[in-house]
Amino acid sequence: MPDGTRRVAVELADLDPAWLSVPAGLLAAGGILRFAPLADDASLMLAITVFCVALWIRSPVEPWFTALVCIGLVGVAFSTELALTGFRSPATWLVAVGILVGEAARQSGLAELVEAFTRDRMPDRILTDAVVAFRYLLVYFCFASLALAVLIPSALVRVLILGPILLSLGDVFTERRAKVGIFLGPLFATFYGSSGVLTGSLANIIVTGLVESSGGPAISWTEWLRWLGPVMGVGRVLLVVGVTYLLYRPRDRDAVVAPERTESVTASADEMRMLGFLLVGVAIWATDFLHGLHPLFGALAVVLLAFAPRIGVVDADAVAEADFSILFFFGAIFAIAEGLRRIGFTDLAARELLSYLPSDASLPVILGFVVVVSQLLALVMEGLAVASVLTPVLMSFAASAGVPLVPVAMMEAVALNTYFFPYQSAVLVAILGMGVVDGVELVRTSSAIALGTLLLLVPIQIGVFVLFF
Repeated sequence: MPDGTRRVAVELADLDPAWLSVPAGLLAAGGILRFAPLADDASLMLAITVFCVALWIRSPVEPWFTALVCIGLVGVAFSTELALTGFRSPATWLVAVGILVGEAARQSGLAELVEAFTRDRMPDRILTDAVVAFRYLLVYFCFASLALAVLIPSALVRVLILGPILLSLGDVFTERRAKVGIFLGPLFATFYGSSGVLTGSLANIIVTGLVESSGGPAISWTEWLRWLGPVMGVGRVLLVVGVTYLLYRPRDRDAVVAPERTESVTASADEMRMLGFLLVGVAIWATDFLHGLHPLFGALAVVLLAFAPRIGVVDADAVAEADFSILFFFGAIFAIAEGLRRIGFTDLAARELLSYLPSDASLPVILGFVVVVSQLLALVMEGLAVASVLTPVLMSFAASAGVPLVPVAMMEAVALNTYFFPYQSAVLVAILGMGVVDGVELVRTSSAIALGTLLLLVPIQIGVFVLFF
């Protein structure tokens, strides 16, 4: 074999398989442009979407880089206004402000305080067995993370606050798999468990808001908790605990390091002030049913207090250390969502999918179909964008079919809080961006939890609705 051919063969063999998503995405996009029976604008927008989704799934480059490519392609092919539409969304700015909240909590020392408090109260008897210690910390922090979802209505903010704490707690173990499990488990618990709390997920808030604005019933916080809390709140956290334990429990029972004990854990003035600032934000978030303010303003209040001269706990240097690359991802998914909406593709797809369901179908069949449709659309666009497009269609369909709107809306929200791939949710991208886990580990864990939800918890939840509606 000639040296040049051999060198090329070796280079191809060493190439990361993830890079195969680039030609695969280009081939799929080219096929859409050439053969899809759509108008030129529709074909072009769909081709850009498919190409970017292919890169987000396998991640040969960082997600923010693909997002910049997406924004550039949309801007060149359509308009600057469409490409930058995501940066006008309050959800995008909630992400930006939430990053600063997490950075302030980290630099103030509050995260280390919580970690030290937990370490000092770990029973000595569990520190001789890594598996027992792993199980103890996993269950403890998963349910603590669920409690946090009741107080803070932004999964991204919760993840940014919990991330540094969990990362430090992982140092109790010497095995990397145990460190990853203690990191991922509680983060997935606070993310997926929020399905059972109305204010715990932006998807829940968007769906209920659209239902009410479309003339449907106003779903209260307590009503949501009563119907979804047991199965999709507590049940999903138990599922997260089970999946994480099976995937990441330590192989070596001696792979545990006794944490250093302190005589007493005393909070500093900065830590106490930061805790107070967070409680101000929690008070604003928890009373949104009174003032109607977007969750952005609760996070904004925390940031203004944390960075304020004299009373604040961090200075402007914290802004320079914060990683805002996720904002490009948010901008890209909203640009795609708006582009697909403008060309009428998402509305057409939703109505076409719903046309396969008979109008006289029973409630369990309709609810199951709602989950399937929501999941299929969530594969091509971000979950919050799916909610804005699909909810009005589902409400119209439920009214014409004579089925209750409340379970339909709730099952849609459940489906839109169930993800397989990072590109489907900015929260998963934020977890990936912390550098603790790689894309394969994240997809494997989220997919296992998603399958468990769809195959086990969704049928149970549908059964609850059938019994009482």
